[in-house]
Amino acid sequence: MSNRVALIGAGAMGGAIGTRLAETGNRLTVFDPDAAKRQALVDKGAFAATTAAEAAAASDYVILSLNAPAIVRRAVFGEAGVAAGAKPGTLIIDMSSIDPEATKELATDAAAKGLRWVDSPLSGGAPKALIGQLTLMAGGEAQDVEDAHTVLRHIASNYTHMGPVGAGQTTKLINQVLCGLGFLAVAEATQLALDAGVDAAKIPQALKGGRADSAILQEYMPRFVAKDYRRTGRIDNMVKDLSGAQDLARRTNTAMPLTAVCAEIHRMLTAAGLGGEDQAALMEFFRGPNKENFE
Repeated sequence: MSNRVALIGAGAMGGAIGTRLAETGNRLTVFDPDAAKRQALVDKGAFAATTAAEAAAASDYVILSLNAPAIVRRAVFGEAGVAAGAKPGTLIIDMSSIDPEATKELATDAAAKGLRWVDSPLSGGAPKALIGQLTLMAGGEAQDVEDAHTVLRHIASNYTHMGPVGAGQTTKLINQVLCGLGFLAVAEATQLALDAGVDAAKIPQALKGGRADSAILQEYMPRFVAKDYRRTGRIDNMVKDLSGAQDLARRTNTAMPLTAVCAEIHRMLTAAGLGGEDQAALMEFFRGPNKENFE
């Protein structure tokens, strides 16, 4: 029997999640305010809903792929939101990347309405979602996290229960610190190689298997060299996540000087009009950011 899953949010990430869920035999009902995004998943076998409440009413699991705590709250508790249509016991799986404290508040409010909550942010982006190889970090009650895996196994190859509600979001912030610093280090090293006359395109192979090797090095140095700025993520989303990590650091009195520098560079690029570009556009920091390069 196929899982009955609602997907709320069908942007770049949600669309990839929805595509994979539809392709792996789940009965998917999708809601997004953008009719074109809904239709893209309908063309792949999903059903469209006109409200989040309608999508939730047809489903046992509700996946959220949204962009900020306020948007998540509105989608769940607003007029015609998930809570208005979901039956008691419905499991909400929030795959958005949002603040851990906001997640705890959302989960508490959901529980008051008889709904279960798992925060399961992701790493790997849309390309990994499409082939079922996301890395997921989950927070919630053990049984709820296990139940969520019934659906999430279709899109993830690595799924770890990190602790109570909010622990998944905390782990995602740590992930984003590592990724943000990694992107910036590889971009800086690429520019050094180019300026020094070394064939930067050969560096990933030359360093493969060594201590400097990483998935970011292997994927992004060739893209930096080629100025391949196809969008698989957004610089302004990294600003949001690094800001969240800095907020957490203030609450825990954790010194994070490298994260501060990384966040400011991302903010500079966003201020220059490049916030909607992929992380590959970090190279423009070293070249001198100019939005005309993208028009």
